[in-house]
Amino acid sequence: MDSEKRGSISFFSTYRPPVALDIFSCVVSQTPKGDQVLLTDGRSYNYNGRVIPPAALKHPKLMANCEGEEAGVKSGPQSGMVFVSERTGLETLHIALYSEENLSGKVRVIGLQHLFPDTFSGVRMEDSGCFVAGDSLVYVSTKQPAAERRQPWTAVYSTHLGTGETKRLTPPGVADLSPSVSPSGKKIAVASFQGKTGGWDGEIEDLQTNIYVMDVANPSDRKLVVTNGGWPTWGSDDVLFFHRKDKFWGVFRVDIRNLNAITPVTPDGFSAMTPAAIDATTVAVATIRQTSLFSDVRVEDQYRHIEIFDSTGSKPCVKITQNVRPLADHFNPFVIDGGKRVGYHCAKRLLLMKDEVVPSSRIDKIVSPYPDVGLFRLPGPFPAFKKGSSIFAYVDNEFKSLRLADSKPDSKNEGPSIIFDGGASDSVWSPVWNKDREKDTLYVCMGHSFQAPEQVDICAFTNVCQYLHIHSQPPVVRLISDGSNNAFPSTNPDGTKLVFRSTANGGEKNYKNLYIMEDAQSPSSKITRLTEGEWNDTHCQWSPNGEWIVFSSSRDKPAGAPESDNGLDDGYFAVFLVKWDDPSVVVRVMTSGSNIAGHVNHPHFSPDGASIVVTSDLAAVSVDPISLPLFMHSVRPYGDIFTVDIDPSDITKNKDRDMEYITRSTHSRFENSTDTWAVFPDQGMDLEWIMKLSRRYSSFAPACPYIQSNGGESWHMTGQLLIPVRKC
Repeated sequence: MDSEKRGSISFFSTYRPPVALDIFSCVVSQTPKGDQVLLTDGRSYNYNGRVIPPAALKHPKLMANCEGEEAGVKSGPQSGMVFVSERTGLETLHIALYSEENLSGKVRVIGLQHLFPDTFSGVRMEDSGCFVAGDSLVYVSTKQPAAERRQPWTAVYSTHLGTGETKRLTPPGVADLSPSVSPSGKKIAVASFQGKTGGWDGEIEDLQTNIYVMDVANPSDRKLVVTNGGWPTWGSDDVLFFHRKDKFWGVFRVDIRNLNAITPVTPDGFSAMTPAAIDATTVAVATIRQTSLFSDVRVEDQYRHIEIFDSTGSKPCVKITQNVRPLADHFNPFVIDGGKRVGYHCAKRLLLMKDEVVPSSRIDKIVSPYPDVGLFRLPGPFPAFKKGSSIFAYVDNEFKSLRLADSKPDSKNEGPSIIFDGGASDSVWSPVWNKDREKDTLYVCMGHSFQAPEQVDICAFTNVCQYLHIHSQPPVVRLISDGSNNAFPSTNPDGTKLVFRSTANGGEKNYKNLYIMEDAQSPSSKITRLTEGEWNDTHCQWSPNGEWIVFSSSRDKPAGAPESDNGLDDGYFAVFLVKWDDPSVVVRVMTSGSNIAGHVNHPHFSPDGASIVVTSDLAAVSVDPISLPLFMHSVRPYGDIFTVDIDPSDITKNKDRDMEYITRSTHSRFENSTDTWAVFPDQGMDLEWIMKLSRRYSSFAPACPYIQSNGGESWHMTGQLLIPVRKC
C-alpha cells in the first residue's frame, strides 16, 4: 500500500468484450467446419494481428529471441505475427514467433518492450504493427500528447530493428491511424485527421478521416489520395482498398495513379469494413449482412463475418467464418500465406462453461502513470467502494441487477453476489456508499437511466455488507420519490446530508440542477435547491473536507451551439466546484476542448482532496471505432480516464486548470467510464471469479448472459451497455 498511498482509481470499460478476444485463422478454400487455429499462447486479450514478413524474421534481434527449447526452434523462427496484447496491463504490441511456417508450430510471445525497452516504455497504447522490408517496424502509439485539447494522441512511428532508433512519421500537430506498408516497402498509407476541418469533432462511429500516402524515405512527403476513407490496405504498389460509410459501411478500391477511379468492391445493402488486401483485385473484409436490435436473437447474417470479395466482379464472394462459427462475431481480417489462410480475432467461446457456471468476472490491475495511485478495471458500470473496505458495489451491463463483491484475494472469496434484481433492464444504476462507514448504507437510482422525462427515485439499502454471499435482498427505503428524475447521490463526509441532481422545477426541457437533502437517511427530510439555471448539472460528489461539491455541467454551452451532440446529450460538459453552503461561489475547473466542446464527466475527488478523477474525451479517439465490437450507441462514449490536480485550500485558484495539472491515466481503444477513487486494501488485487449459479436462489442467479437460446453469441459478448438509446 505504500506505493498506492493516495488510494486507487477504479473504472469500467464499455464496449470491451467480457470474454477475452484472441487471434485465430482458417483456410480460405473450402473451409471445413471446425478448421480454426489459435495463433497465440492463449494468454489475456489478443487482437489486431499481422504477419511478420520473412525478411524481418531473419533479423538477428528476432532470431535471437526464438532459439532454444522453449520455442522449439534451433535455427530461428519460420513464421511470425505482430499483434496487440493486454497481458502487461496495457494495450501494447507483442510478437509471436513460430517454429513452423504459416503461423504454426510452437509459439513464443515476446513484448516489444523486452526487445526495445527504451522505446516501448511508459503508459501508452500501441496498434497496427506492420513492417518495412526487414528493417523497421511501423506502428501507432499514443506515447506523445496531442498539441491541442480534444484531439487524438495517435501518431505513426517507425523503429529500426537493429538500432532501435525510433522516428515519428506523422507530422507535428497531426493525428494518424491504421498505417499500411506497400508491398515494395516504399510507401505507407494512413487514415489521417489531416485536412479535416477541426480534426476530430466528436464523431462516434464514422471518423470521416482522409487517406494520405507518405514516402518511407521522406515521410514529410505526404499526398492526399482519398477524402473520407479509413483502414487503408495495399493490393499492389498502386492499388489501395479502404472502407467508408454512406448508408452502409462499404469497401472501395482506388488506383492512386488515377484518383478519380474509386470503385465500390462490396455491394450496397449490407455493411463491410476493415479490409485486408490479398492482391490488386481481391480483398478480405468483415461483413454484417443484416442489421439487428438488442431484442433480436441474432441469426448468421446479423453477426460480423469474414468474407473475400473480387473487385472485378468475375468471382463470387467466398464466405470464411460462416463455415467455422456461424453464430459469432469475427473482426479485422489479415492475410496469411499469400491468401491461403485468413486471420482474425474473436471471443474465446471455448472458455464459456455450461450448466451452472457463468463465465468469469475480473478485476484487472492496469499500469498506472502515478507512483502513488493504483489503477484498476472493475467488472461492471458505476463501481463504488465502501469507505476503508475491500467491498464494492456495481451494476451489470443491462442496469438490471445490483452486485456486491469483495476485492480481497482470498481462497474463500466466492465472487460477486446479486443483492437486488430490478426485474427488467435499465432499472437500477449508479450505486454509491454513505461516507460514514458505520452506517453501511448503499444508495442507488431506480428507474430508466438517461431518459430525462422519466421518473427516477433515489433509494437506500441498509446493512448491506452482511448480505454478501447470502443471495437475498437487504432492506430498502425510497428516499426521494417525487415524480422527478433524481440521480447521482453523494453524502457529505459525515454521512448526514445528501447532494443529488434532479429535473424538479426543470420545465419542459427537463433541465437538471443540484439539490441537498438535509437528512441522508430520512425520506421526509427537507430538500434545498443548490444550483439554478437552464442547463444540466449532474454527476455530483461531495469533497473529503466537506466544503465543496464537484459536478459536471453544460452551463457554459455557448449560444448557437447545436442543441445535442450527435443526438445523445447537450455536449459541452465541463467540471465545476461549488461551495455547498454558498452557490454563488462556483469555479469551472476543467474542460475538454479549448472551446468548451466535449465531455468531462463523472468527477470524483481523491481521498486526500488534492485531485479529481474524470472520464473525458480530452484525448478524442485512439482507433477506428468500427473496428471494435461496437454497433449501437446507447450512451455517450466518453473516452479515457484523466486526473486534474487542484488546490484544496482555495477554490478560486482552480479556475480552468491548464494541461500541466492534468494527467491522462488510461490509453485505450475501448471506452473507459464511471470512475471512482478510493483507499482500499490492494494486497495484489488482480482477481478472476467464476460465479456459480444456484437453483435454490434462482431469482438472484442469472443464466449465462453470453449465449443465446440458439447457441449463438449474445449482445452481451460485445461489452455493449444493453439499455435504451440515451435521450437527455
